[in-house]
Amino acid sequence: MAKRLLDCTARELAAYSKDEKIAAIGGSEGRVIACESIGTVTPMLGNISNVEFLASLGADILLLNIFDVNNPVVQGLPEVAPCDVVREIKRLTGRLVAINLEPISPDYKPEDEKNMWKITGGRVATVDNAVKAADMGVDMILLTGNPDTGVTNAGILHSIRELKEAVGNRMIIAAGKMHASGILSEAGENIVTKDDVTSFIDAGADIVLFPAPGTVGGLTMDYIRSLVVAAHEKNALTMTAIGTSQEGSEVETIREIALMCKMAGVDIHHLGDSAFTGMAMPENVLAYSKTIRGARHTYRRMALSIMR
Repeated sequence: MAKRLLDCTARELAAYSKDEKIAAIGGSEGRVIACESIGTVTPMLGNISNVEFLASLGADILLLNIFDVNNPVVQGLPEVAPCDVVREIKRLTGRLVAINLEPISPDYKPEDEKNMWKITGGRVATVDNAVKAADMGVDMILLTGNPDTGVTNAGILHSIRELKEAVGNRMIIAAGKMHASGILSEAGENIVTKDDVTSFIDAGADIVLFPAPGTVGGLTMDYIRSLVVAAHEKNALTMTAIGTSQEGSEVETIREIALMCKMAGVDIHHLGDSAFTGMAMPENVLAYSKTIRGARHTYRRMALSIMR
């Protein structure tokens, strides 16, 4: 029987199957934190990677954004072979590692060709890329869209079906949107609807993601609560995301968002990567953690040695 993720040691977690990882997350009763980071930028601490920094602050899941499986880059890590980057992160942190893959339209073209979010081949939600990620040791794929990528819910649904068949027995599949991703018809309450939640789960998603209340105009705690209930009724987990750079807000704002997500009943709390660029503000990771799980569990996650 899987222990709750709050209590797992690195050694225990490394031995868990996909189903045991899901059970460990669910058993934590809304006290799991996922922190996103961008490995292609200079780390906040210079020669220490942002993933290591986030793990030291208590993050349970390390979500890599702009991570190209054909050219994996996480600045600040010791030099390893490209195929071993994810395994090195797990060796140094003892945490679950997830990556974003983006189900873009074949005719996608960014408005700005120099946009940092511009998609490269190894970031697209294809079966080949998902298999490469699994072979690299990735625990979870999140099918979502960065700003101005034109990712639609229909595209996400198609990718869930493809990836579930290819790697669904090896990795957790999460899906949803943090913001409109440049699709105005899927803004506000249309970013993720109850129908989307049902469709994603029926297609094979283990976790459904939607914006945290207070991060996108019009999305209230009650509305997000209704999506959480819809997902839980179908035995899937949920994740709320701060994907609107509010991971760089004042601590008071982060605490308020955290409490709304907690009241909504979410299983995983996501903090984005763009306080400036690269990761959330450290003080906000700590504030969020203390808000949803108190000082004891916050400091325990920070202090637990990866050698255990």
